[in-house]
Amino acid sequence: MPQSLPGRMAAEIQSRRLVLRLVNLYSGLVLFGVTIALMVRARLGLSAWDVFHQGLARQTGLPFGWIVNGTGAIVLLLWIPLRQRPGFGTFSNVIIVGLAADAALAVLPHPKPVALRAVFLAAGIVGNAVATGLYIGAGLGPGPRDGLMTGLAGKGLSIRLARTSIEVTVLVIGWLLGGAVGVGTILYAVTIGPLAHYIIPRLTVPHTGTQPGRGADSTRTRAAMPCPAPRARRCEAGRR
Repeated sequence: MPQSLPGRMAAEIQSRRLVLRLVNLYSGLVLFGVTIALMVRARLGLSAWDVFHQGLARQTGLPFGWIVNGTGAIVLLLWIPLRQRPGFGTFSNVIIVGLAADAALAVLPHPKPVALRAVFLAAGIVGNAVATGLYIGAGLGPGPRDGLMTGLAGKGLSIRLARTSIEVTVLVIGWLLGGAVGVGTILYAVTIGPLAHYIIPRLTVPHTGTQPGRGADSTRTRAAMPCPAPRARRCEAGRR
């Protein structure tokens, strides 16, 4: 029996949304890798995970992007005992971010003036938040490191404790391995949360007939974001 006109229209809308979600996913992952490279070239300090990645790269001699992707794959294995389910976007994250970072590092200059390095850092942090909004808002699966955090939270840890424990651990190990810790590390830590909180709902693509930033996708988005400290316990209980 031929599909009704409303049915065909709904299917077309869903198809367009899927295309938009895929475009957002891949543009977000590529941008994420580029912004990491910008912060590396700024030489003013990296995010906790990238301090770890850079430290490993310096100790092993392997390309930075290989370390990013390899770490993501290993972290993804830790999802198994935590019973986390990866999505299409999760596997794409493991492959693309490191490749994009290496490609950007190959063409970006090594700025010497502190002012220009500060511009690289600022562009890296803001762009990183936009990239996060694009790939998380696509709703096709969280990154492997985000999934590790939410998986530990599902085992009884608070989101705040899980995130802090993971990031402090990788930061200290990365610093001991020679990764760059500096003012950029602090700026990233204090600004990425508020920036992502503002940007993610605005870049979320709805699965159904809801407005961007509302409905099912925004529920998934909020679930991936840290709870505000004053109501963290009640917020996390509601997610479970």
